[in-house]
Amino acid sequence: MSETQAAVRCGAVAESSNIGIPIRAALRAAEEKLLRLLDSNEALIGEICHYLVDGGGKRLRPMFILLAYRACGGSDAKLEDAIDASIALELIHSATLLHDDIIDCGMLRRGKPSAFARYGPAASLVAGDYLFCRAFELCGRFEERLVHTAARACIQLTEGEVMEGRMRHRAAANLDDYIAIITRKTASLFSAGGRVAADLAGAGAETISDMERLGGAVGLAFQMVDDLLDILGPEEKIGKPVGSDLRLGIMSLPVVLGLRSNPELRTLFGNGNSLEGQVLDHVLSLLRQPELIERGRAMAAQHVAGAQELLMRLPPSVYRDSLAMLIDEQINRDL
Repeated sequence: MSETQAAVRCGAVAESSNIGIPIRAALRAAEEKLLRLLDSNEALIGEICHYLVDGGGKRLRPMFILLAYRACGGSDAKLEDAIDASIALELIHSATLLHDDIIDCGMLRRGKPSAFARYGPAASLVAGDYLFCRAFELCGRFEERLVHTAARACIQLTEGEVMEGRMRHRAAANLDDYIAIITRKTASLFSAGGRVAADLAGAGAETISDMERLGGAVGLAFQMVDDLLDILGPEEKIGKPVGSDLRLGIMSLPVVLGLRSNPELRTLFGNGNSLEGQVLDHVLSLLRQPELIERGRAMAAQHVAGAQELLMRLPPSVYRDSLAMLIDEQINRDL
């Protein structure tokens, strides 16, 4: 992707819901630098990285970090640092996508064959490692506390991945187990992003803590809605087969809510076998009960409300307004 194409894509991201318009120039700079960092002396590594990253993605994490930085009073003086931090977390996120598809044997990603399907596990694994290294190459010049924040998020990511695997097909799993997993696997990067953004902006300790908590709440809401979309689809919207997580016995939000009240679901989910065919269709029908979907949405909305409450502690600005829109968008995705 050329710099011109990157600019076009960045403009589309910024203007799709007007959220990114106040930081459009910063998003463009981030997109261009991100794409340059995907290049490698080994052509195959660069090809895989570009295949994944050029192929889509909302750039939600860079947008969140850059808006949070500005909303916390961040100036032009450290904008380049905020851009680099946003790129680093997007690189970490992209690395986890490559590794997740290897672990799950995921054949589709963002509506096309995954890197795992196209290039195989070995090459995809190395490309994921390369993205992690690029991320910490960017982080290396930051002060120790900022590097520690990013490293801690990566530690939580790996622990969340293992915990998710350990809890597959666990019919006795409960809501606390589920929250523990997604706090580590999804919310950790958003928490780190909020904390780093506020720190780079020169905010006080209380605001830094608030933004860390805000990021965590956004991450939890994002994952909860994603889990609901996994069972509702359609495939062309979510970019993978409907029920992909369910097939693998992954403990998603609708599953953990359904397990509490439905003995049949506990039996089917806990048998240790992949759900396919008519059995999968039946389990999906059990999980699509309106009251269960509504409970899941209400839980996600509760985290969104908590994030908005924290956000209102910041002074009014166009950046705060855009960040509020971004937060609301997490619960307003079509269900």
